[in-house]
Amino acid sequence: MARKQFILALEGVTKTFDGFKAINNLTFYMNEGELRTVIGPNGAGKSTMLDLITGRTRPDRGKIEFGNDTDLTTLNEYQINRLGIGRKFQTPSVYVNHTVFENIWLSLEGSRSVWSCLFARPTSVQRDRIQDVLKTIGLPHKASGKAGALSHGQKQWLEIGMLLAQNPKLLLVDEPAAGMTDEETHKTGELLMSLADKHSIVVIEHDMTFVRQIARKVTVLHQGAVLCEGTVDHVQNDERVLEVYLGRKKKVA
Repeated sequence: MARKQFILALEGVTKTFDGFKAINNLTFYMNEGELRTVIGPNGAGKSTMLDLITGRTRPDRGKIEFGNDTDLTTLNEYQINRLGIGRKFQTPSVYVNHTVFENIWLSLEGSRSVWSCLFARPTSVQRDRIQDVLKTIGLPHKASGKAGALSHGQKQWLEIGMLLAQNPKLLLVDEPAAGMTDEETHKTGELLMSLADKHSIVVIEHDMTFVRQIARKVTVLHQGAVLCEGTVDHVQNDERVLEVYLGRKKKVA
């Protein structure tokens, strides 16, 4: 297939830290509008892969291309973000002393500061956009409350909303279900699935119940490279995955 149809392409990417190959000749392709789930044991290279995509670190060799052949390895973090790549880390990072509404306002496309939010009013267009985001993440009833008063799950949704306010083309979401209740986890899955097709989304996750809920295609990383790709059932029944991810070999009757 032609490379241009991919929104994200990593080819032959390697990254070494103090002699340890965190990423080892990694090749990874993702289509526009795809919801991709990435799993793997600790140390498999999942977070390092996101660091490389977002420019937090640079590969020793290999290509990382976005959209129409934009070489991400030549860009800084802020330049990559401006291209439309947003990342949500495992621990939610919100402005706890500001309202939920203000958190989304601060995150809208374009330059904006806390100072401007304190002493200015959003335009009608901005207000409509904020309300749309709040409705998407299920927090319109929390708009006037302080973000610090939200539950852990609600803070996760707010941070996803802050990314959506930037109108990203590609969302990188790192372990969104960590620390959530079962109900929050299920709602998070519904949120991410509702965003698929409108955005391209990479989700890194350990919770296999959550993975099964959202997964369309799963990529398994091991020792910095792709071990297996396919449906949840396919990867869970792959003998290599059973051995390296679950720590055992599949029993043969």
